[in-house]
Amino acid sequence: MRCTNILGTTYRFTNNHKLPTDRPLIIVTNHQSMYDIPPIIWYMRKYHPKFVSKKELGKGIPSVSFNLVHGGSVLIDRKDGKSAIMEIGKLGSYIEEHTRSAVIFPEGTRSRDGHPKPFKPMGLKMLLKKAPSALIVPISINNSWKLVQFGQFPMGLGAKVSFDVQEPIENKGDLDTLISQIEASVNSGINSFK
Repeated sequence: MRCTNILGTTYRFTNNHKLPTDRPLIIVTNHQSMYDIPPIIWYMRKYHPKFVSKKELGKGIPSVSFNLVHGGSVLIDRKDGKSAIMEIGKLGSYIEEHTRSAVIFPEGTRSRDGHPKPFKPMGLKMLLKKAPSALIVPISINNSWKLVQFGQFPMGLGAKVSFDVQEPIENKGDLDTLISQIEASVNSGINSFK
């Protein structure tokens, strides 16, 4: 994060809610670039976030790959849906038992222009089933896509990246309605919807 400050990138993380540390959290957010991950790790560190990530991120990215592989996150094969759902289920059981948090990007892949993609609900649904006591924390991310709008090089200059924590949501049991509510909450804080 600090290295990108050289390029004029700034980070703002806004959380006006008192999030509990004595119960699991499911952090649900839109996805714009790999630069979404380090700020969530840093700003949500007291909640011990574990990520649902594609297996390709498990190697080759300094610091990020090491943390994903050795920090308790799950690396899924997006071509093998059954195995991916099982791994996500294990993460849900883990956070339920150990009072940790899981971070999932339900769009399934990052947006290259900041406009969110529709949620793919199966992974999120599995987390909600396996961690029924978890509080859902929607987060809206803006402008991290601008860091990689030209690919990995050259990096974008002067991006003002923001993370806004929306009102936490309780899991009342009707998962389809709940997922629609979560998606609307995440999208409410994305610039392209304002």
